[in-house]
Amino acid sequence: MPHQQRWWALGRLPREAPSPGTLIAGGGFPRLLEQPGKQVLHPHPEDAEGVGGSPSSSGPGVLACPSGWGVARIGTSRCTGQMMNSGRGGEGGKAHPEHLGPALQRVARAPRPRKTGAARTPGPPEEGVGGTSSNFSGPHRLGEGDSEVWCQVHCYLAMWVPSRHHLCLTFLLVCVFSAILLIHIHQDLFPVGLDLSALCPDRHLVTAPVAIFCLSGTPTAPNTSFSCSQHPGNLSGTWTIYPNGRFGNQMGQYATLLALAQLNGRRAFILPAMHAALAPVFRITLPVMASEVDSHTRWRKLELHDWMSEEYAHLKDPVLKLTGFPCSWTFFHHLREQIRREFTLHDHLQQEAQGLLSQLRLGHTGNRPGTFVGVHVRRGDYLQVMPNHWKGVVGDGAYLQQAMDWFRARHKAPMFVVTSNGMEWCRENIDTSQGDVTFAGDGQEGSPGKDFALLTQCNHTIMTIGTFGFWAAYLAGGDTVYLANFTLPDSNFLKIFKPTAAFLPEWVGINADLSPLQRLAGP
Repeated sequence: MPHQQRWWALGRLPREAPSPGTLIAGGGFPRLLEQPGKQVLHPHPEDAEGVGGSPSSSGPGVLACPSGWGVARIGTSRCTGQMMNSGRGGEGGKAHPEHLGPALQRVARAPRPRKTGAARTPGPPEEGVGGTSSNFSGPHRLGEGDSEVWCQVHCYLAMWVPSRHHLCLTFLLVCVFSAILLIHIHQDLFPVGLDLSALCPDRHLVTAPVAIFCLSGTPTAPNTSFSCSQHPGNLSGTWTIYPNGRFGNQMGQYATLLALAQLNGRRAFILPAMHAALAPVFRITLPVMASEVDSHTRWRKLELHDWMSEEYAHLKDPVLKLTGFPCSWTFFHHLREQIRREFTLHDHLQQEAQGLLSQLRLGHTGNRPGTFVGVHVRRGDYLQVMPNHWKGVVGDGAYLQQAMDWFRARHKAPMFVVTSNGMEWCRENIDTSQGDVTFAGDGQEGSPGKDFALLTQCNHTIMTIGTFGFWAAYLAGGDTVYLANFTLPDSNFLKIFKPTAAFLPEWVGINADLSPLQRLAGP
């Protein structure tokens, strides 16, 4: 008997119960059903006669099947002994799964009737077409009592058994392509550090295998917040900044990162925490770096002081993480219009602020205000930090009165819109007798969007201390009055803070009252 033979089997579902001589499958392997003295599956000659022939034909290589059944090629099966070898040694032997090879794809059969003698109702095959069982039932001869057995033969596909030569060739090709891929990845990663890019619809994907994405919250349409940053083609490397502090601090870090990265020809990315703080309020566009990428990147870190230095214009590091609390106009004022676009409010915040301002009326006349002056009064933790740690003060009632009088003297019918994280103190210490003061802020430090939107929609600004007030004034434009000289001359705060780098030259400073600190310091 030849060691390899080609076989044929059924390829279509029966419309009726099969007659004896039909192949039934279970467990992914066939049951060979024979008639007494007749082998149902025969080797097919090499000329492949019978392909597409009459399904009812009983010639060599064709199952004895009811009419209307199709014939499909199985492929090469490995057989031993006299199993399925008609005319070469007698009646069929035993069939073993390992001898069938991968010839059969998916088969299903109905349960055989119980041997109790009870009538069996034909039904659909187990587990539907293609269902399988984990057991191989072996050969089975159809008897006269098995006429109601239902079976399904899903589809026997031609299967190809690869030779050792084919396997070796495939393995060699996989190795070659893998080596080429590794070479390309190595060239892309190491010359300029991680070459990262946002996965944006209108941008090509950079080859660095890292998880970089533009999160929702950055504008895809005028009224949303998605717009992938448009890096010039000559930018390279990967820069980011550690998000630290509150809302105003992170605005300063964002603007400084953007400006220094552009100045040094580097790509800038922000971390998810900064995106979470700023994206709900602004239409920021810098792409976001995944936390996993941040934690696996070998950063060189650079702590910035709060003013621009010449060295920051010549940074050579391709992979750099900035740290610190930069919030000086000296870093980014040459990009003021771009910064203002980055910090554009979402429409709903702007419309809410404009709606509130449009309803305000002057108390004594009921007329509409001639101009709006946003007033930010920073209190909270600064009440302890400034006197105890920095030898400084926060804005008091006397300072706020002087600042409002300055605007009353220069602008007709101003309305002062007060926001603060200490609104109760403001109501008790700000003079409202002229009917031109409204306490509009909600003082929610965890969600500063409403207060910040109100301040930026005003025409002018009065600020005390802190980066929140700075950014409100910077974005609002117009006239700004700030609290000047709010620390003692020997304060360590002046080692990290330069007033000339913090306040724009055209802004107006009013000196703070330091007498409470001087009395505490003594002679």
